[in-house]
Amino acid sequence: MASSVLRDARRIVVKVGSSLVTNEGRGLDETAIGEWSRQLAALVRGDGGGAPREVVMVSSGAIAEGMKRLGWTTRPHEVHELQAAAAVGQMGLAQMYETKLREQGMGSAQVLLTHADLADRERYLNARSTLVTLLRLGVVPVINENDTVVNDEIKFGDNDTLGALVANLVEADALIILTDQKGLYTADPRRDPAAQFVHEAKAGDPALEAMAGGAGSSIGKGGMITKILAAKRAAGSGASTVIAWGREPDVLVRLSGGESLGTLLVAQTQKQQARKQWMADHLQLRGAVVVDAGAAAKVRDEGKSLLPIGMTAVEGDFSRGDVIAVRDATGVEIARGLANYAAAEARLLCRKPSAEFERMLGYAAEPEMVHRDNMVLAAGWAGA
Repeated sequence: MASSVLRDARRIVVKVGSSLVTNEGRGLDETAIGEWSRQLAALVRGDGGGAPREVVMVSSGAIAEGMKRLGWTTRPHEVHELQAAAAVGQMGLAQMYETKLREQGMGSAQVLLTHADLADRERYLNARSTLVTLLRLGVVPVINENDTVVNDEIKFGDNDTLGALVANLVEADALIILTDQKGLYTADPRRDPAAQFVHEAKAGDPALEAMAGGAGSSIGKGGMITKILAAKRAAGSGASTVIAWGREPDVLVRLSGGESLGTLLVAQTQKQQARKQWMADHLQLRGAVVVDAGAAAKVRDEGKSLLPIGMTAVEGDFSRGDVIAVRDATGVEIARGLANYAAAEARLLCRKPSAEFERMLGYAAEPEMVHRDNMVLAAGWAGA
């Protein structure tokens, strides 16, 4: 199982922790970041005969780097001081990744997110569209939590959780969490000599949480428990998680080649099934669009996206990112999905080709009303 999960993954999110990025708080580890950048570039290019991958980097380290630049040796407790440290450190963190990825011939992009960005449907879709576009262009997005503007996320959040949320956001096949430990043990090996290494387990198994201890570093916010919970969250959209030592030579390349390293936490739900379950059962419908016979056939029988040119009417008052129904001319719901346009805009776009969108709306966005990646057919609601 370990060899196939990572070997077959085509879209991968890599999360690296503060203690690794900043060499236990001594400042950004240029050598380590350069090494990870080399491996990321190798995955994107498909070096060594492997298939090209799409990779997203979620990197901690902004607050830790800011502390170093400000001369602070102890992580502060005041929110405004944490925010100040993040603002100072984010400059160096982004510059370092940009420099090291550019040395490998790769483009990079800085993306700052908060949990609120991923909870709000419109912002969720905007973030997803941006990231997917960057991946399509062969650019490596480097994501960090926007610690300069959030409060609770700094106090209680962690970038392990952010890594899982990003994996769900881009529908990644795998999440790789690089840490300063080899992986998960049945108990803390520093305290229990009988602790055994866990090579593979099921993501979401309650026994895993009992094995994991608390935060193990004064530099970062998370510990092994946050990684276990992140794997559980990522598994909800079908992504398996590997927890591995970040300083293992060629760790990303070797994992992607099918080598068994670290702890593999296998998602028990296939990605497509998880997506269908989420769309079908957990979101409230805000409206609907009615489509003609041609559009209904393309959506229902050919698995195509819904284009506005095939829409005949719009029902309800919904916003971009809300879940809407797709109904045929007889009123039968054939699918549901996330709307790329609000109801008022959708009414303007009925029967219109995408070439006219910019003239009608004043801007050009997605050509689809509902993209097939954000749609579940009525036939799949039972989890088929």
